[in-house]
Amino acid sequence: MEIGLTDRQIKLLEAIIREYSESSEPVGSKTVVAKYSIKASPATIRNEMAALLEDGFLEMMHTSSGRIPTARAFKYFIEQIMEEDELPVLQEVAVKQRLWPQRFEFEKLLRNAVLSLSETTRNMALALTEDGFITHAGSVHMLDNTEFLDIDVTRSALNLADSFDDLVRIFTNLSKDGDVNVAVGEEIAYPNMEQAALVFSKFRSGNKVGYISVLGPSRMKYSFVVPSVRYTKNLLEEFSGNW
Repeated sequence: MEIGLTDRQIKLLEAIIREYSESSEPVGSKTVVAKYSIKASPATIRNEMAALLEDGFLEMMHTSSGRIPTARAFKYFIEQIMEEDELPVLQEVAVKQRLWPQRFEFEKLLRNAVLSLSETTRNMALALTEDGFITHAGSVHMLDNTEFLDIDVTRSALNLADSFDDLVRIFTNLSKDGDVNVAVGEEIAYPNMEQAALVFSKFRSGNKVGYISVLGPSRMKYSFVVPSVRYTKNLLEEFSGNW
């Protein structure tokens, strides 16, 4: 665990992230006390939230007395607190059945993988290969999230989804291992993406190398999106012997 973060602060941070992920609204101490089982008085909760604010895990919105998690908070949650969801068997079977007929035509396979990933995660999904092919789907899902009601944010997200060079730069710079990586906010290093996140993984499928990704709000349900990206990546690699 990160030095300086107490067990109570960890539980409080988790509660704030879960509440914010559901509501998209700044979270106040009264909400935490009313909805989450944290054994502390409202005054103590306020003091702990002030400490998390000072340490860079929370930030204050000017129009509200509540707090929202920062990119640092989401990264801490993903790396230290989060337990991944077990994907429903029916979902796994449905995705595999959808991709199986396309296994001999790589671009169709990748296109259907992106469509499926977008539909299951309810976010934009995108993929590219190092030889220049790029595809994305699900931009309509951005309108379900308040972060993308800002036209500048949506424009930047759509521009990024079409920008092969920028995506390659981001994926290459932020890939840490062979599993699923998460970039939140300023880590993406692209204009107006402070409240966005990329969940992505590198795949090797036959003679093709590329990345498959979900682009959505920083408060997306990582516990579901991360294993969904991993499962889709694994299918692409599983079918690699067919070309």
